[in-house]
Amino acid sequence: MAIVTPAGMEIRAEIKPGYEQILTPEALELVAKLSREFEPRRQQLLAARTERARRLDAGERPDFLPETAHIRAGDWKIAPIPKALECRRVEITGPVERKMVINALNSGADSYMTDFEDSNTPNWDNQITGQLNMRDAVRGTISLEQGGKSYKLNDKVATLVVRPRGWHLDEKHVLVDGKRISGGIFDFALFMFHNAKEQLARGAGPYFYLPKMESHLEARLWNDIFIMTQCELGLPQGTIKATVLIETILAAFEMDEILFELREHSAGLNAGRWDYIFSCIKKFKLDKNFCLADRPKVTMTSPFMRAYALLLLKTCHKRGAPAIGGMSALIPIKNDPAKNEVAMGGVRADKSRDATDGYDGGWVAHPGLVELAMTEFTKVLGDRPNQIDKQRDDVQVTAADLLDFRPEAPITEDGLRYNINVGIHYLGAWLAGNGCVPIHNLMEDAATAEISRSQVWQWIRTPKGVLEDGRKVTAEMVRAMIPQELAKVKAVAPNGDNPSYVRAAEIFEQMSTSEDFAEFLTLPLYEEI
Repeated sequence: MAIVTPAGMEIRAEIKPGYEQILTPEALELVAKLSREFEPRRQQLLAARTERARRLDAGERPDFLPETAHIRAGDWKIAPIPKALECRRVEITGPVERKMVINALNSGADSYMTDFEDSNTPNWDNQITGQLNMRDAVRGTISLEQGGKSYKLNDKVATLVVRPRGWHLDEKHVLVDGKRISGGIFDFALFMFHNAKEQLARGAGPYFYLPKMESHLEARLWNDIFIMTQCELGLPQGTIKATVLIETILAAFEMDEILFELREHSAGLNAGRWDYIFSCIKKFKLDKNFCLADRPKVTMTSPFMRAYALLLLKTCHKRGAPAIGGMSALIPIKNDPAKNEVAMGGVRADKSRDATDGYDGGWVAHPGLVELAMTEFTKVLGDRPNQIDKQRDDVQVTAADLLDFRPEAPITEDGLRYNINVGIHYLGAWLAGNGCVPIHNLMEDAATAEISRSQVWQWIRTPKGVLEDGRKVTAEMVRAMIPQELAKVKAVAPNGDNPSYVRAAEIFEQMSTSEDFAEFLTLPLYEEI
């Protein structure tokens, strides 16, 4: 099916029936305008990331920026939060798949972060059908007939919040003036064009989560995009509200500045814990003194994670902004009551700690966890929509606290095999089109897979990468374990005979044992789909 594209735009993908409803000439014109205006700055900021990474590899340690000390010391607050975002005790997250969208909106959560990014394989069909699902969800018309069941929205649903792709991800199927465009701009512009005015008419608005940022200058880029988009669509400035995921170690040093850049459009910050751990490994991968223990041992009570979580909370509430806790990856275990009780106890403790600390809400990955998480926040908040008035002046976090990377031990063979197994399982599912996968009773997305492969890469190279039985982790050891773990994955994965798992094992071996460290595993993977 042919569609009309703006001058200079080319779409190199199949236009299936229905896609023309999203890829309208007017919507694509907005995509092209934003891309032409802001793509040069995106590339400059990505180049700045590369240069900063080079300096960190050479031994530089991050610190709070002296040139923005006046912002950290200033007495300012973000713009008022709209009514629809005042109460966010429980936010559920998941990909833009139609059944997931319906179930998440019906889950009883306050908000639903629908995800074009980490829990979604960004192939062309997923991105465009996701936009169709968003259009129908905003209008309350989304429904599905599947397996003899009917799915439709309840009268009361969660507030919709959309996560577009991060700055590092292209949309390879759309070219403007011969160059790939930003995946994030593509996702954002299409959603805004088709839904912003409808959302406002229904008493909410266009709300977003912004992922993977490493500096306040990257937040400034999003803010400028918001300003231009609101002008283009005839919306009042400040209509768009965005929550920033603090999921990189560098952004943790610029939380005040990020809120300041987005202050007219800010809806607070979120402690994106899994990507944050990955970011720490990535940024200090060549530091001989850096080494983290088995992934399950690195928790929110680890020194560097505790410092990060408390600093985020203090920063947000000082600026009148919501502080949203991160994801507990545990999910219900239906066939084992004893294990399920342990898992639910873990979620309960996680949400209780966040609520007691002062967080205004937190994330869950499964509808079955909404009531449990809601109970823990309600115990603390009572009938208050949030606890932004809880100021944490007692919290004093230094650069050294954010860089206190413990625990370093134990590193075990089971932990090494776990990383290999999760990496292969997730990559195989991702290549087959599913970016959100239950593995070993945890909900895994790209962030947790990144921890798995980066930790293996770093254990091989650091002198501290020694198993508790005294054996050094080596590339040869990892290569020997990969076929064994592949066999285990194929035996338990729902579609284990899919060739994507064999390819996943090849990719995991290459990424974990090669001399060069791939910045994001999704970058080479994206070229294969």
